[in-house]
Amino acid sequence: MDRERIVQLFFFGFLAVMAYELYELMLPFLTPLAWGILLAFMAHPALIEVEKYVKRRSLSTAIISIVVGLGVILPAIWASGRLVVEAQALYAQATVMVNTGGVTKLHDWAVHTDLGAWINKKMIERGYKLDEELPKLTLQAAQITSNYVAANATQAAKNVLGFVVDFGIALLAFFYLLRDGDFYYKSLRDLTPLHEDDKKAIFDTLRTTLSSVMRGLMLTAVLQGVSIGIGMLIFGVPYWLFLALASAAAGLMPIGGTALVWIPAMIYLGFAVSWSAAVGLLIWCSVALAVIDNFIKPLAMKHGTGLPTIALFLGILGGLEAYGPLGLFLGPAIMSVFAALLRVYRKEYSGSRKEAA
Repeated sequence: MDRERIVQLFFFGFLAVMAYELYELMLPFLTPLAWGILLAFMAHPALIEVEKYVKRRSLSTAIISIVVGLGVILPAIWASGRLVVEAQALYAQATVMVNTGGVTKLHDWAVHTDLGAWINKKMIERGYKLDEELPKLTLQAAQITSNYVAANATQAAKNVLGFVVDFGIALLAFFYLLRDGDFYYKSLRDLTPLHEDDKKAIFDTLRTTLSSVMRGLMLTAVLQGVSIGIGMLIFGVPYWLFLALASAAAGLMPIGGTALVWIPAMIYLGFAVSWSAAVGLLIWCSVALAVIDNFIKPLAMKHGTGLPTIALFLGILGGLEAYGPLGLFLGPAIMSVFAALLRVYRKEYSGSRKEAA
């Protein structure tokens, strides 16, 4: 073995060892770093627009970073405070509901439905009376929910330092990647030992996939908010405009989604107005969301990715399972890059490049 081969083996072996040690070093911070990278990619068009007026890249980046930071911190503080207050008031509200006969109305509605009558009959056969047990169960459920939320709020307060550290890392990564992202992108591209046209295919695929996924999410979230808001307006839900905005924001969440907004509104509508209006809102939201989620969202995300709908769907589901909320973007990106690598392989090793030459 000549000296040059030994040098190469040592270099790549040492590089692999250091890459593994770097991975272990950065492992606790991979999630906030990934969010910082993703946010920087999303905010890059805004940076270009701000830079037209500010004329300085660092100042433009600082302005956007402050806006993003306040956009996360202020709503988080407000939501945390409201959560604790509502948890403390939940048991009192349930007590008032029991004392004013609200549970009796629920019982009367239940026993006049086929399912409710069957449940009531079975409970009577076992020595339980629904009109007596329902108030007790309501108070117990409210007490358990209140205690659980309050306990977890306390636990969350204990972990606030970890959240601050993670958020600080994500915001720091966001600032530097937004400011110097073009340089990092070019450096990474230059390090890739592929032909220039193959590099272009892979990196362009990654860029267009992330853009398509984000464009699809934003479009469908807006459509969901508009459709749910119209339904709430038609069926008489108060504060429908605020709830429509909340539905659009919840539509970006991978778990729960718009159901976190419109299902409680439907239940309120049933008790406060009528159950026929609640059923109408249920049908409206179910049909609208089914159309948006099953037809509009796949079409919006598919454009630009080059992936079949089934591959995009599996990429999103698999990404959520493997990486959590980040998988919503990583799953389709991995699918698209793998497809691009297959195209490079077919061109490089199936003889098509040689035949073209």
